[in-house]
Amino acid sequence: MPTIQQDIDERTNLTSSNKLELLLFRLGEDANLGRSELFGINVFKIREIIPMPTITAMAGSSPHMMGVVDLRGQIIPVIDMAAVAGCTPKTGLNILLITEYARTTQAFAVESVEDIVRLDWRQVLSAEGNAADGMVTSIARLDGENSDRLAQVLDVETILRRVMPPTESASDDSGQTPQVEIRPGTLILAADDSVIARTMIEQGLEAMGLPYIMCKTGKEAWTQLQSIASQEEAEGRTVQDRVALVLTDLEMPEMDGFTLTRNIKQEPRFNSIPVVIHSSLTGNANEAHVRKVGADAYVAKFVAEDLANALRQALSTVH
Repeated sequence: MPTIQQDIDERTNLTSSNKLELLLFRLGEDANLGRSELFGINVFKIREIIPMPTITAMAGSSPHMMGVVDLRGQIIPVIDMAAVAGCTPKTGLNILLITEYARTTQAFAVESVEDIVRLDWRQVLSAEGNAADGMVTSIARLDGENSDRLAQVLDVETILRRVMPPTESASDDSGQTPQVEIRPGTLILAADDSVIARTMIEQGLEAMGLPYIMCKTGKEAWTQLQSIASQEEAEGRTVQDRVALVLTDLEMPEMDGFTLTRNIKQEPRFNSIPVVIHSSLTGNANEAHVRKVGADAYVAKFVAEDLANALRQALSTVH
């Protein structure tokens, strides 16, 4: 069995070339076309895959919650992913995907698991503007360009917020978010592909009193950073006179957060800019892996106070 260190090293090798592994699964027939489409989730999120166990229904749970399972002494909520996606499984929900996501563990009930594929992030395109209700964050072209075999990468952040919304005390900071100071005239350059994640980040940064530019992908953030650098240099300044810190998600189409971080840290003009990775990919292996790519700090989504502390810590290295 591979050790945590071997796992970290393998994932480092994978992301050093802007690649990801996607677990492909099916949820049943689509209500509109009557076809069983492919869906995907980053393997990094998967803790284990098990046959469907006995589920205990919970009183008062949401319609998309099937109940809970007892997995080796841990009570884990089970989400009916077919119902969430509007699909009808023909053979039943047979598999549970046990996932670690944003400090929580939950299980996704699916009809079948198809394969694990290794893709370049450039094969994964943003689905924003094409996906109903923000449920799909990106589309993976499984056979490269001009592929007609597509997989929908679900926006798990949005799904979890809708199916298991946080309690009022967890979601309402009531003005208690600590302020973070940056040099006058500078801003935070942020990137996240999830609609709901961007909204929450924007709310958090505004509560901290921080100006920002928000991007939808790592590629967009990288282009924006280069553009800012050119503008500042044309006026006799450096990019650090404008960008105080880069805040990035990990999983993004076209260019992921690992590649964005590595590009920044390998470019002499940019490498003194602190990079904070703000991700729902939690767990010891993932956090250690983040450190390997050169990020200045890592913080799990979505607690504004934790984010503020991580930003403050990263900014202290340049003051």
